[in-house]
This record gives sequence, structure tokens and C-alpha cells, in this order.
Amino acid sequence: MWGFLLCHLVALAEPGLNPKKTYEYRYEGMVNIGRGMPNLAESGVRLVCKVKIIGVSAQTFLLRVSNLNFEEFNGIPGKNAFDTSPKLTKRIAAELSKPFMFEYAKGRVGDIRTSAEISDTIVNIVRGILGFFQVTVKTTQRVYELEEFGIHGLCQSTYANEEDANSQELSVTQIVDINNCKKKAAIYRGMALAVDNKLSKERGDSVISTVRYVYTVKPTVDGGLIKKAHALERQHFSPFNVKGGNSKLQATKELVLLSVTDTVVTPAVGPMISRGNLVYKFVKVLAQIPILMKKLDDPVPKIADMIKRLAQANIYQTDSATSEDVVVLFQLLRVTSLENHEVLWKQLSGNDEHRRWLLDTIVEVADARVLKFLKNRFKAGDVSANEAGQTLLIAFNHVAAETDLMEMAKEFLSMPFSKSHPMLWNTVVLSYGSLVYRYCTYEYGQSCPVAVVQPLLDLVIDGLKRNNELDMVLALKAIGNAGHPSSIKTIRRFLPGVSATPVTLPARVLSAAVQSLRHLAVRDPHSVQDITVSLFVQRHLPTEIRMLACMILFETKPPLALVSTVTAFLLEEADMHVASFSYSLIGSIAKSSTPDNHFLSTACNVAVKILAPKFGRVSYHYSKAMHLDWFNDDFLIGTATEIFMLKNAASFIPTEIVTKGKFHFIGKILQLVELGFRADGIKELFRQNIQVFNGHLSYADFEAIFKVLQDWKTLPGDKPLLSAYTRIFGQEFFFADLNNDLIQSVIKTVSPSAGKESPVWSMIENLQNGMSWHWTKPFLMFETRYIQATSLGLPVEISKYYNTLTTITVNAKAAISPPLTDRLGQLLTSDVSLVTDGFAGFSKDQFVFHGINTAIFQCGAELKSKTVVAIPWEFSMKMNVKQKTFEIDLPACKEETKLFSVKFDVYAVSRNIEEPSRAKMTPMMPDSVEANKDIEPPEDMCIVKCDIYHPQVKLCAEANIYGAVFCVEFEATRSHYIDEYPLYYFLGYTNFACTIQPVQSNKPVDKIHIEMNASPTKYTVSVRHLLDTLQKLPKLCLQNSDGSIRTFVPSCTPPQAWNGNSEPVFTIKVLAMSGNTKPEGYEAAAFYTPAAQMDNTQLIVSQIGEEANWKLCTDANVDKMHLRWGAECQSYEMSMKTATAHLPGSRPTLKAKIHWKTVPGYMIELGKSIEKYIPGMAFLLGFYQKHATNAKHEVSASVVAATGGSIATTIKVPDVADSSSCSRFTLHAWTKKQHTLNTFFQTSLPLCFLI
Repeated sequence: MWGFLLCHLVALAEPGLNPKKTYEYRYEGMVNIGRGMPNLAESGVRLVCKVKIIGVSAQTFLLRVSNLNFEEFNGIPGKNAFDTSPKLTKRIAAELSKPFMFEYAKGRVGDIRTSAEISDTIVNIVRGILGFFQVTVKTTQRVYELEEFGIHGLCQSTYANEEDANSQELSVTQIVDINNCKKKAAIYRGMALAVDNKLSKERGDSVISTVRYVYTVKPTVDGGLIKKAHALERQHFSPFNVKGGNSKLQATKELVLLSVTDTVVTPAVGPMISRGNLVYKFVKVLAQIPILMKKLDDPVPKIADMIKRLAQANIYQTDSATSEDVVVLFQLLRVTSLENHEVLWKQLSGNDEHRRWLLDTIVEVADARVLKFLKNRFKAGDVSANEAGQTLLIAFNHVAAETDLMEMAKEFLSMPFSKSHPMLWNTVVLSYGSLVYRYCTYEYGQSCPVAVVQPLLDLVIDGLKRNNELDMVLALKAIGNAGHPSSIKTIRRFLPGVSATPVTLPARVLSAAVQSLRHLAVRDPHSVQDITVSLFVQRHLPTEIRMLACMILFETKPPLALVSTVTAFLLEEADMHVASFSYSLIGSIAKSSTPDNHFLSTACNVAVKILAPKFGRVSYHYSKAMHLDWFNDDFLIGTATEIFMLKNAASFIPTEIVTKGKFHFIGKILQLVELGFRADGIKELFRQNIQVFNGHLSYADFEAIFKVLQDWKTLPGDKPLLSAYTRIFGQEFFFADLNNDLIQSVIKTVSPSAGKESPVWSMIENLQNGMSWHWTKPFLMFETRYIQATSLGLPVEISKYYNTLTTITVNAKAAISPPLTDRLGQLLTSDVSLVTDGFAGFSKDQFVFHGINTAIFQCGAELKSKTVVAIPWEFSMKMNVKQKTFEIDLPACKEETKLFSVKFDVYAVSRNIEEPSRAKMTPMMPDSVEANKDIEPPEDMCIVKCDIYHPQVKLCAEANIYGAVFCVEFEATRSHYIDEYPLYYFLGYTNFACTIQPVQSNKPVDKIHIEMNASPTKYTVSVRHLLDTLQKLPKLCLQNSDGSIRTFVPSCTPPQAWNGNSEPVFTIKVLAMSGNTKPEGYEAAAFYTPAAQMDNTQLIVSQIGEEANWKLCTDANVDKMHLRWGAECQSYEMSMKTATAHLPGSRPTLKAKIHWKTVPGYMIELGKSIEKYIPGMAFLLGFYQKHATNAKHEVSASVVAATGGSIATTIKVPDVADSSSCSRFTLHAWTKKQHTLNTFFQTSLPLCFLI
């Protein structure tokens, strides 16, 4: 009996609807996006309507919406209010008023059906309404957890029930953890090449989302009737750690029961189609770019017009005002059909500028249409190999990696046009490998089908059968790009000792095979560990292969046991290159602070202690590996740099050099740039020919190297002297060989004996006739998008866009006298003049969006940044190589030129498709902060302490002589909230600019004339007068007895070079020319005097002009420098000296000293400002302080190798002022070398304190 009553009670509370009833509810959904702080702008939308649910059958119901009102918010809470959008309301109501059918039973929403014309955006809004009816009520448990489907996907829900004894109603609270959904309704695009870092996510995350539902359920005979329901969803986003401030999305929705009536007539409905269940559906969501909203009807003429307009606006220089329009062009191309793309090609391909713009932007269509477009171009052959390579490279790396696209991409591997040029073929093969990698990342992961990588496996096996080295290397590099787990079996066939059959392959092929495991080190670490350890322990293998295996092994993050195995093996290692490389790599990782190396660095620390006694003092001549990194938990970002230098005993020339850069951010690792060089040919050349080389890089060593390089022609023409490759984001996209034939071709082309058959000759002729060259490149550097469902049925999106527009223009015309007749060498004896003007620069637009992005409206927070570099030039030049003379004439500065600028701000944005011209972008920090002080914030907004500051700085350096001034301007507006560190550093208005402006000069400047002369010449009258004066000064021995006159007395005899017969080895003049008047400016003359024991160099800089007597005189050699400047070099004086000592019975010592007699007042003031920071900085750097009697006008430092593993540093500092009451002190530090270097890498201490 009790069991029956319990079951009956459960049935009464379980949500249900009576098929014979009509339920009317009031529904309100609202979303706001902002920082959630007082006086800061936000944006949002609100939808209010009535909802009728009418029973059709036992489990089928009809939903209709009426009385709809759609409102937008953009402004400051407490000051601004929601505004109705009549046109958008009408558009949404037109669709929502149509009937929606859905299945419903036992608290579960089933299939949803609508008429075919209803948009996906509207269907998802209906899902948000129906989401209230997807609830599980258990009266037998107060608290329970379930994994159930909802609008966010398959997620974990926690329920809590409470019964109201008076009303007999249940209050049900449901919490959904959106962060840990198994099947999440979310899309992540644009970061497939970034490796996930779980350990970093444990330290913090950039996005956190939760939803709380509260229901009031009344038990009835038909089941639990939902009388009222409320939902609150919060999403916190930060480009750093959300713990340190974030952008907040808050979505609320409410459903209130108005009435329950009997259904009289069931409305008739027309044909309907299934739209799926309650889970949010993403259909064509990537087509709408979140940072703009334009009407996209009739796109073809708009695209053609925009390309022509952009090409014209950027025909000479970058027009930064139009660079944002490139993103609009991307959006238009994405909604255009393939047929229309072909129409555009026919219209625009005849003009070089328009053709290039179309090819550079159509790649951002990023789906099957762009591959079909490229396939048509390859078949027709109406693009050059260069155009095809550039377009295909970007298209393959930006296209959405989907199954049907992989089949299309395969076709490019078999097209004859793909093989028409070696570089194009390389691009096709390597780009296909990159596409396979992204496909497996998004679609399958470890279970990626082998069919997608099979073409690359076939290529490498075919190369092996034909013993074609280049084909094997290319295919292995592409397989490395793909990182497909099924390729391991094929890679094994190229590795000695691992392959089932013995293999004998060139070292270059073996190197490519080992490096092809680099992505598999993350995807299948255990298999890669087995292979690399097997290679590493085979002592008969080539040294470089063992070192590469060690490098890949540690990329798998081996456990402590495996590191211990490697350590034990190294203790018995006889090859010092392998030992040195492995030990330096392990030692570098031991100091790592990035999360991905958290456990590995501990294991390596243990290994270093074991290996240090044997390998701690290995010479730098051996192979080395270096890993440097840092990581900040507040920002959740860090960087890492790795350098590998691989050598062997056969040659001192490195076999391979590899440099890598990585960027750690928000739980991911992005491999930025990797450069690699192989020197097989050069190494072979030195191994065969070098005879005398001791490795100390002395003059004899350089002489021996030069003699060997003269024999480069002895190498076979097909054997590369040098090979290089480049990888970006872990994907190799370029590699090239420098071989004998190529070098001979280049030398023949530029040889002085080359004649009219040389391409250089044609270039010179074109230059004499006048030439113009222009290049413009729009490029979407990255587009990353994360889209997630909200409880309202609206998609919240976090997107980052980085678009660049680069322009280079060169106009030039040359004259040669006497003109060339038969060979290029005549240029060396001719007068050459050149007149040129041009421009080089770029505009970079960066956007970060957080908010709601649909096809009909957008609202959110948007960071908008623009960086502009603009370098125009105009000058004429004359030169004579034989006479070693060079002249340049620059026009005077006539108008302000902004060379560099960065400007960004954060906005609350609102846009809708019905009124795109009325889009709102309100700065998150209003222009007038004071005006908002009296605003009452909403009740639910916490009051926190805010610090507002608005710095404005402008610094200028004037060059009155030349009529120009260089200025740096900075302005920022920030609101600092203590709880939002470090985010508040970056949110607000910022403007930074560097400009050159005209300034009033003493004389009007016509032009700036620069002369350089490297031939021995007699110095000018002003310099000769100065030298004579300096010669006479030691004989005068003037004394200042009364202190009223300051007289300069040299402390040593001027160098022997300063005599009447000396000639400068180099002179340069920079003069401001003004009509027929005497020019003004500066000239510099350098003198070099070989002495018996050391070489002296003098530099004299003099001001030219009426009554100008300022000069700077420098006398320097290898261990000291004497500096004097002022009137005739007599006003101020300073000297610097360094020395080393290693006497018997003493420690090696390095000493440095700076001494001054008189210095300008500004230097004294600068010294005073620095003086107060010295004790604190010394303490932070590990120094201790003691008072001592030091020289008054002198700073000295000494570094002594105190022990084998430590150094002692002493710095003596006087008071900077002349007052004797100021303290003087000496700083001492005793530091272990290894620890000091580690501290430098971790905290970036000044290098001058370190050895």
C-alpha cells in the first residue's frame, strides 16, 4: 500500500501536460554582457512574449508565440534603459507566431517540428523556451545528480528539492555545470594547431559557465504543473585567467503560468519538418562574422565594387581607414555561390591588382567552394605557379576540415598542374599534410581513418622503392605535418634498428623520418617513446639521429622511470656529442617553469644531479641543446624558446641547427615559428679539404675556412650545400636546398664579367627607363571562434580576429655615366644616380568579441585594435664605387607623418540586420567619468573600490637645424578595480603614436644632404683646427687657481694619429641646405692608427654652422675609451676602462671602471634619481652593502671566479652629487653560476650582473 502511494506521489510531481488543455505562460528572456562594474557600459537584448501550449495528442503539443516585443540595451546600467526595436520585433514575430510542434512526456522534450521556412535562429529561441520543461523531479530524494540532455548538450545536473507544506508545492533547484559536459553544444574553430595543456587548465581557465534553474511545481492528476520557473546563467571570459577579472555574460529567463483552459479546437497546421531535439543546433553559424552586420543580398556587385575600391585606395600606400573593410569583403565572399565566384574571376582577373585581391581574399570562404574554385584554376591553368602556391597554402590551412573536403583536397595530389613547378608541388604536398592534421583534430582524434593519410604514405613508399631522396624527404615532412597515428608503421620502415628490414638511407632522410614523429609525440607518446629510445641506445647509429631521437623523446614528456633509464645509459656514453646534447637538454628542462613540464622538470632535476659530476664541464665545442621559458599564473601565458645545435666528431661544422618558439596561453600551447638548417654539403666540403683548424676561431682558422670555401665547386651539383626549412604553428610549409648549380647560376648572373644575357642587365635597363613596382597583401592571420549555447537558445561567441593589410610601393629611375656597354663590371667605375620614392607599411586590425552573435542581431563586448606602420620615402642618390663616395638628398619635412601608431578601446556593441546603419558602439569607459559618479548601480551589482586614471604623455626631440621634430605620444584611460587584476591593465582607451613633424628652423630648409666618403681624404678645416688645438693643449698646462674659470686639462697626450698628416678613413656629413646660405649640420670623421702594441681609433663629430664650436672627441682601443665633448671638446670628459687578470696563484678576474671629471647637469640629475634605487635593487639581486671610501667620480666593478662553481662580484658606487655628506658604499655578491643563470632566465635580471 505504501509503495503504491509513493509511486502515485511521484507520478503527481513528475512534470507533465494534459493533451486536452491549453496552457498560457508569460515568457521573458534577457541577456547582458559587460564587466559587471559600476559606470561601465554594457549591451544586451530582452525578449518578452506570451506562449501558448496546446495539446494535440497524448505526447504531441503545439507551441505558439504572441505579443512579442524585442528590446536592445546599450549604455550604462542605472542611466540607460532598454529600447524597443520595432523592425526587428516585426521580423522575429513573423516567424515565432507560426506553429511549432514538439513531443513531450515525463519531463522530456522530444522531436521539434516546424515549417521549412523557419530559420535556425528562431528554432533555437524556441528551444530556449522549451528548455524549462526539460526537468527531472524526484520526490524520494532531496538531493540527486543526473547526467541528462538539455539545450547545452549532455551535461551533469545537480538537483535539490524542497516542499512547501502550506501550498503543497515543490521548489526544485537545478544546477548545470556547463564546463564538464560530455557532449557539449559548442563549436571550437581556428585553434586545431594548438596543443591542449591539461596541467595549465588546472591552474586556471579562461571561460567558466554555469546555469541555475529554480522551478515551482504543483502536483496535479496530470503530473507536475510548472507554475513558475526562473533560470540564471553566467559565463565569465577573460583572455587570461578568469580569476583576475573577466567579461561577464548574464542570461536570465522566466516563465510564469497565466492560465490553464480546456482546448476547444486544435489549430490546423501545414507541412512540417523535423528540426531535432532540445539540444542546441549549429547550422551555418560560422558564416556570420561577429564583428559586423551587413545586408548580404546581391553580393556579387558589392564584392566587385569593394575590390576595385580597396585596390584603388591602397594603390600607393596603405589606407588604414579601409583595412577594416577587408573583413566585410570576407563576409560577402562567404555568402556567395561557386558560380558567382567564377563570375567574379571573369570580371576581375584581367586586372593585375583586382586579380590579386580576389585570390588573396577568396581563400577565406573556407569551405568546399574555395577548393572547387582552385580546382577549376588548376585545370584551366589560368593562374601562375606562384599565384597557385600562395592561394592553395592559405586555403588548405584555413578551410574547414570536413570529410567531403578531404576527398576534394586529395585530387590536387594527382593534378598535372600541381607538379608543373617544384615549389608548387612542395606546397601542395605539405599543405595536404596540414589539412589531415586539422581534420583528425576536429573530427576523430586518435581514431582518424587511415584513408586520409594514405596518399602521403603511398608517396613515401614510392620514393623508397625508387630510392629518390628528395621524394622521400618531401613525403616524410608531409607525414610529419599530418601527425596521423596510423603513419607510425610506415615511418618505422625508414628508421634503422626499428624497421623490420635493414635500411641504409642518407642522413637527411633519416633526419626527416625522426622529425616526422614530432606531432605523434603528443598524440601517441608511448609508441614514440618506444621508437626514440630504441634509436637513442643504438650507439652505431649516426650521432645526429641519436640526438634527434633524444629531442623527440623529451617532447613526449617521459615519466621519471624513462628519464632514469636514459640517465643510466648516458653514464656509459662514449660519444661526447650525444652526451653533451642530452645533458644540456635535460639540464635546461630541469629549470622549466611551464605547466607542461611540471613533472618532467622534477625528473630532469634528479637526472642532472646524477650526470653533473661527469658532464657538468663538457666543452662548448660539443653539441648543445638549450630550453628557456617563463610562465605567469595570473595571465595564464608564457613563452618558451629552444635552440638545438647538432654536431659530430667528423667535423666542427654543425650538422643541423634548429630553433623553436612556443607560446603558452589559456590552456594551450602554440608552436609559433621553427627554423631549421642542415649543412650536409658544407660539412662534407670541410671534412675533405680542411687541413689546419684548431677550433679557436683565430686568424689562422678563418684563413683555413676561406680556403676551403673556395673549393665549393668540387661538390656534386645535386648535393645541397645547405638546406633550410620553416614551420609555423608546428606545420612545415617551406623547405629549400642551396646546391652547387644554384650558386653557380647566381654567381654567373651577378658576376662583373656578365653581359647583356644576365637578368641583372635587364633589370638595370628597366631601372634606367623608370620602373614602378607595387604589392598589396590582405591576409587574415587568424580567426578563432568558440560558440556555445545559452539557456535562452542564443549562441554566445568568443572570437578573435587578426587581419593585416600590407602595402609596398617602389618607383625608381637611374642614370649611369658613362653608360654600360658590354659587362656589369663597368658599374664599379661609373657614376650612378638614382631618384626614388615609395612606401612600405601595414595596417593590422585585431578584434576580440564576447557576446551574442546571430544572423539577425548581435550584442556584446568588443575590443577593437588598430596598429599602423607607415614608412614613406623620397630621395635622390649618387654614388661611385671606385671612389667610395655616396651622396643622398632628402626633401625637407613639410607635413606631419605618423610612422607608427597603436590605438585600441573596448566597446559595448549592438547591431541588428533590420537597421544596420544604427549600430551602436559605446566605449566601455565613457568619455566623462565624472558625469557618471551619481549613477545608481543595479541592486545585484556589487560595489567595489575603483581607481580611475587618465595619463597623457608627449615627448619630442627637436632637430631645429634640419627643420624636423620626432614626437612620441601616449594616452590611456583605465578604471582599476582591485578584483580585476590583471585584466584592467588592458581594458580601456589606449593611443600610442610616433610622428615626425616640421618645426620652425633658423633658416628655411630646402633639403637635407648626406655625404659619405670611405676613401682616404684630407680632413676638413674645422677638423684640422680641432686636431691642432688638441696637440697644443698638453703644452699649455693651464691651472684654475680661483675657480672662476673652468679649464680643460687633458690627462694624457693626444694619440699619434692626431697630426697634420693624418687622413680620416671614413667621413660623413649630414647638412641642412638652405638656398645660397652656408649649410648647417654635423660631420663625423673616423681615424685609425695602427700602433706597436694596440690599434687606436679616433672619432670626431663636429657641428657645422656660423659660430658653431660644439664637438665630440673619442679615442678608443680594445680595453679603454676616452670621451670628451662640448666647446672644442673641452667642456666635459669621461673615460672607461676594462681589464682582465689571471696571475699565478690568483683567481681569474674581470674589472671595469668608469671615471669622469666633469659632466653636464642633466647627467648629474639623472644620477641622483637613480641613486635612491641602488640599495633596493642591490638587495633584490642578492648583494650585501657596506660603507667604504670609494673614489668620488668613479664607478667600478670586479668579477672574480671565486670557486669552480661560483663568482664573487663587487661594485663600488660613489655619491652622484658633489656633496660630501652623501654616502658611498660597496656592494658584494657571492653567487653560484648555475643558480645565477637560472635566476636570469626566470626573472630577466640585467645581464651586467651575471656571468
